[in-house]
Amino acid sequence: MMNSNDLVEAFVRRPVLRQLLRPVVAFIAVIVAGIVGFRTVDGIGIIDSLFWLIDPTSIELHFQTHEGPATLVKAYAIVVLSGLVVASLWIGETLFSAAFGGQIQEEFKHMKIEQDINALSDHVVICGYGTFGKTIAARLREADRKVVVIEQQDAQYQQAIEDGILAVNGDARREETLTDSGVKQAATVVGAIDDSNANIQIAIAASQLAPTVTLVVRAGDQRDEALARRAGADEVVIPEVVSGEHVCTSL
Repeated sequence: MMNSNDLVEAFVRRPVLRQLLRPVVAFIAVIVAGIVGFRTVDGIGIIDSLFWLIDPTSIELHFQTHEGPATLVKAYAIVVLSGLVVASLWIGETLFSAAFGGQIQEEFKHMKIEQDINALSDHVVICGYGTFGKTIAARLREADRKVVVIEQQDAQYQQAIEDGILAVNGDARREETLTDSGVKQAATVVGAIDDSNANIQIAIAASQLAPTVTLVVRAGDQRDEALARRAGADEVVIPEVVSGEHVCTSL
């Protein structure tokens, strides 16, 4: 279950929200600049400053009954209001582009995937969706096992999504990526990348986050197998050896 800090972090990490954050911050900054400027120039309070931003005509009414630098305040108001208009257009353009560019739909899809992953337990995290990872995922799904794939390459990540598999786009060696895959609730982590060193690093990171998780590591040869065992792997698979043994049994 995600806590409030995790929710905020996940929220901020969304690409569309990061894009929207800039114009929103600019809009807020202009408002703050307007309040500070009005208070500095004419000495009015925060509420009155906000009211001037909402209803600029009140500036004229104010100086009908009060002494002060009316011309300077009006000039400053024009600058601030222009800034608010520009920031508002920026926000609108960002939302428009996201909506018609399909980004918002994609964001909702990714957020749904994150929610589904957070609800899992005793699942298998497969790091890498190449031929080896795809084969493992297919067999596990045939056995009704719950699977989450971590894939760094965009094309293979999209392939996993199209295959109906819950997937995380990122580097499985990073703790935050493993956390996004629900590793702390997982039963098994499989390092299925065609890179023994990367798989060993995944095993080390996963064991630190989830000490009781079962670690299966793909290795390139006997030397890599020894390293993987020392790194904490519970099972090491050398595809070439396995395939060779399979051929021998069929002869």
